[in-house]
Amino acid sequence: MKISGFTFIRNGTQLAYPYIESLYSLLSLCDEVIVAVGAGNDDTLARIQTIADPKLRVIETVWNESMQDRGYVYAQQKMIAHFNCTGDWAFYLEGDEVLHEQDIPIIKSNLEKHLHNPKVEALVFDYYHFYGSPQTLAVSPGWYRRAPRIIRNSIRSYSPDGLFFVVMDKNKRGRYPYAALAEVPIYHYGHVRAIANMQQKIEQVSQYWGHSPPKFVGYGNIDPQALAAFDGSHPAIMETWLAQQAEHHLQLHPEYQPTRREMRHRWMMRFERWFNLELSKKHYFLVKT
Repeated sequence: MKISGFTFIRNGTQLAYPYIESLYSLLSLCDEVIVAVGAGNDDTLARIQTIADPKLRVIETVWNESMQDRGYVYAQQKMIAHFNCTGDWAFYLEGDEVLHEQDIPIIKSNLEKHLHNPKVEALVFDYYHFYGSPQTLAVSPGWYRRAPRIIRNSIRSYSPDGLFFVVMDKNKRGRYPYAALAEVPIYHYGHVRAIANMQQKIEQVSQYWGHSPPKFVGYGNIDPQALAAFDGSHPAIMETWLAQQAEHHLQLHPEYQPTRREMRHRWMMRFERWFNLELSKKHYFLVKT
């Protein structure tokens, strides 16, 4: 069995992504890792090139600055890296996502388990979305709780954005992949970076979605019912990044009024508790194995 990892990144240092940590966590599992590095304004490419691992392959790219339709430029970069994967499985990890070292054997075991079962086209991961501090999680249905991040590399698939995969069913129409559970989480640190870096990130992302960047005033404007405490351990490789790059004290604004969308999520969470449901958006079909 051969496992490919793939990702893309641009201006990772400038925007305070833990992209080096993310790559090392992929390298600890994968037999090859493909990273598409977009031409940018910082030392991202140079830092990646210092990783002395023969499993890592860098593809230098130029982003289409005129592509401002719903973040499709991210899909383009994701597919460049994906289409260069040669393994049985292809594992997509974003530059602010990291695997925990304790979960690597479980992931590998599940990939081996499903290798010869064509009904399983993908593996779905639970998500820890850290918000405002390393001790706080965003847990409402407004945040995807699970996402398919490993796809079987022998099927026809493409990515309409940076988040999910579409499988070509009999080459006629697209559908979400049939997936089994990976049984471990991905640790997502995109919403715990320092406030100043978060504003820069929003400004760069907004141009690819065709709208003006909103003013980011901090992490305090959020419904407190959408949050939960995290009492687990972080990946060991994240220790330095968390100490140097992350916000550590989430200060909620006491007079903040939840939006209509957040109120709808409150009701969804109540229904989830009452009826043992899970109502977040799903980009996969779960199969029994």
